[in-house]
Amino acid sequence: MPNPRRFAIESDVRLGINGLIMTDDTARPVSVDAEGRLGRRNVRVLMAAQALGGASPSIVVSLGGLVGQMLAPSAALVTLPVSLFNLGLALGTLPAALVMRRFGRRNGYLLGAVFGAVAGLLAASGIVAGLFWLFCIGTMVAGFYAAYVQSYRFAAADAVPHDMRGVAISRVMIGGLAAAVIGPQLVIWTRDMLPGLPFAGSFLSQAAVALMALPILAMLRTPPVTVLRQGGGRPLGVILRSPRFLLALAAGIVSYGLMTFIMTAAPIAMVDCGHSVGEAALGIQWHVLAMFGPSFFTGRLIARFGKEVVTAAGLALIAAAAIVALGGLDLTAFWLSLVLLGVGWNFGFIGATAMITDCHTPQERAKVQGANDFLMFGAVAAASFLSGTLLNAAGWQTINLFVFPAVAVILVPLLLVAGLRHRAAPKSI
Repeated sequence: MPNPRRFAIESDVRLGINGLIMTDDTARPVSVDAEGRLGRRNVRVLMAAQALGGASPSIVVSLGGLVGQMLAPSAALVTLPVSLFNLGLALGTLPAALVMRRFGRRNGYLLGAVFGAVAGLLAASGIVAGLFWLFCIGTMVAGFYAAYVQSYRFAAADAVPHDMRGVAISRVMIGGLAAAVIGPQLVIWTRDMLPGLPFAGSFLSQAAVALMALPILAMLRTPPVTVLRQGGGRPLGVILRSPRFLLALAAGIVSYGLMTFIMTAAPIAMVDCGHSVGEAALGIQWHVLAMFGPSFFTGRLIARFGKEVVTAAGLALIAAAAIVALGGLDLTAFWLSLVLLGVGWNFGFIGATAMITDCHTPQERAKVQGANDFLMFGAVAAASFLSGTLLNAAGWQTINLFVFPAVAVILVPLLLVAGLRHRAAPKSI
């Protein structure tokens, strides 16, 4: 009996990047088996692209502050390059969605990789010319590239049947783990590639890996997309003022913001304490591995213990990271703190994201998720800016002391909500 066939335009709409609702815009019939093979192929393409595209943030975070120390006219501006990277990510999110809505995902991702190559060339040129402002422009453009890369997991989920989306996202996360190795290793291998110009070679390698992603992304096969305008639902202002949404948003902002706050300052603090640039880069590598590694089981933990409990555990781990950092300035303390920070971010951010899905109806999810992402990355950029200023003014220990009140403000209501949910849950007899 022949396999059942269906058209690619379906009644089951698919959630695209940043909450935009998309569906296939083609009348070409596609068999179930063929569509499954194409979906698996696209997942492999996106996994490879993630391994290359995800290396760029590691390079910027590892070296942005160190290059700032060389070029910045003021000590208060040394972390400005990393802060501008996060600002570029925040500002690039909505334009990236518009580009992919108008021209399709593959073309949008190709444009993003071009941004990545240009970013590396601009940053390297800034180092060669000794121009801090040019280097900063390069890191900000790298943020535009990251705005495209962070959506690869959504594209992978849309490429496969509904029951396979979790597996698809996990496989793309494997690319993130590879990126956590590639980025710091490129820093170590290429930082002295150009004599007398430290770190310029590392940003040239950033441009190179972005160019390497172009032929990989060109193999992506996705049909054209059309945005479906959703109507109905509550006004966005009403949703944003609801206690459930505010708690989920605050938990996500604190998880992501504190991670960025500490990670931005960590490489500079390590070098200032006498550790090498290579040791600082390896610390960031272990941190990023800890950020992505738990993703393979975080979903099961949420299913077992609940969103609020896992989010609270993530915040507790971030506080534990600060305690370790305050306990000493040796290499072990820095690295262990960064690992705990990465795992805490994973639990806190993924748990908070899952909490957001409880705050809207299907008709409201586009505007709610879009508002959440915009506020999230805006707060991350602000935390990055504040980190450099506070590190210069008060030092590494003060940055870690700042963690505890921020965690406590969110941890208390999270635990209260988790307790109420546990008591309301039906008890087995």
